[in-house]
Amino acid sequence: MDATAIVLAAGEGTRMKSKHAKLSHAILGKPMINWVVDAAIEAACERIVVVVGCHADEVRALLADAYADSPIPVETVEQAEQLGTGHAVRIALEATGINKGPVVVLNGDLPLIQPETIRRFASSIAEGDVAGSVLTMTPPDPFGYGRIQLDAEGSIVRIIEQKDCTPEQAECLLECNAGCYAFDGALLAGHIGQIRSENAQSEYYLPDMVEILKAAGERVGIYHCDDYRDGLGVNTRAQLAELTAIARDRVNARLMAEGVTFIDPAQAWISPDAQIGRDTVVWPQTHLIGRAQVGEDCQLGPNARLTNVRAGNGCVIDETVAIDVALEDDVTCGPRAYLRPGTHMLTGSKAGTHVEIKKSTIGEGSKVPHLSYIGDTTMGAGVNVGAGSITCNYDGARKHATVIGDGAFIGSDTMMVAPVRIGAGALVGASSCITKDVPDGALALERSEQRIIEGYADAKRAKE
Repeated sequence: MDATAIVLAAGEGTRMKSKHAKLSHAILGKPMINWVVDAAIEAACERIVVVVGCHADEVRALLADAYADSPIPVETVEQAEQLGTGHAVRIALEATGINKGPVVVLNGDLPLIQPETIRRFASSIAEGDVAGSVLTMTPPDPFGYGRIQLDAEGSIVRIIEQKDCTPEQAECLLECNAGCYAFDGALLAGHIGQIRSENAQSEYYLPDMVEILKAAGERVGIYHCDDYRDGLGVNTRAQLAELTAIARDRVNARLMAEGVTFIDPAQAWISPDAQIGRDTVVWPQTHLIGRAQVGEDCQLGPNARLTNVRAGNGCVIDETVAIDVALEDDVTCGPRAYLRPGTHMLTGSKAGTHVEIKKSTIGEGSKVPHLSYIGDTTMGAGVNVGAGSITCNYDGARKHATVIGDGAFIGSDTMMVAPVRIGAGALVGASSCITKDVPDGALALERSEQRIIEGYADAKRAKE
């Protein structure tokens, strides 16, 4: 289907009371604008044009970060002066030369719109029955939405705004305008210049295209959303929270249908781009952000925040913050572990209570059980790190590497001052400060001699 999506993202969003672009505000960790663009891509639109305006640089940056490698190019066109939706669409058409095929105009603040809705909406034009179509819905409370008046054949007679509705119309006209439109591209390009700004706001309104196309002898219909939530928009922080809850429920319902267990679905926030394998259990207060991937038979949470994490099967990730890390099968983390970017934990390894790991490889079956910091380290298999041990990897100017060989045993309260290598099978005595390489199979001790002065404590107390 040779359809184009024009996404309107130029508005100020003053009711959000924010110094940021409204569409940069996230739902389940994903900016609103990206929800809409992703839906258009998944709907197989062949061209996507985003009209930016207020906070244009911020919105462009979001798009550049997310779609640099997208097979469907995402273009931006700037509406320097916000003169209404009709003006925005005209600028997009003039800048891109779009003049054929179905053109779907979407609001960037409709994050819940689903790809199938967009695809079918565009198809209503591609099939040639109508020259234009309005996306409609029947929300439980229609107050505030424009009402659609239809004739006997299902064509639009007019759109009546809430402020213009009589009590009778408000009661009987329940079909509401969701604010998205689809047009035949050639007719849209040919007639967009007829929109006028003779109104109180002196703006060019895209809904005027309905009357313009009808006056040209064309038929304009509707496409009704089966799920009214597709047409819900975000203008306030309260609506952002409301739609986040809806998105959460949709994502969690899909995952449960695929075989994932949620102890309390209302207390788990999973990115729409995350993947979770079957028979994994998600405990309350678990957050999966970005493109997290979790295998089968895992335990996630409670109180875990995992951003762009790749985890294998059988992992237990309890009360852990992990960012840009890879966990192989049967890894155990937490409670209260912090895994920073670049961490790679091999099969059967462990990061225990109050452990922080950064840019390090933890070997197969190796354990960092508690109260330790491991940074810039390559650790072999079967290593045990005692409580309170740290790799001193930063000299104030540069980071240095630590290497710990297979089967090494690191005693509690050990400082390993990088760069340093501890050999395979080596033993390091507790409370040592290791500044030199330790050979394979050796014992390393670094302690001051313990002195005992008999009777000192009793004498001190007597004197006091």
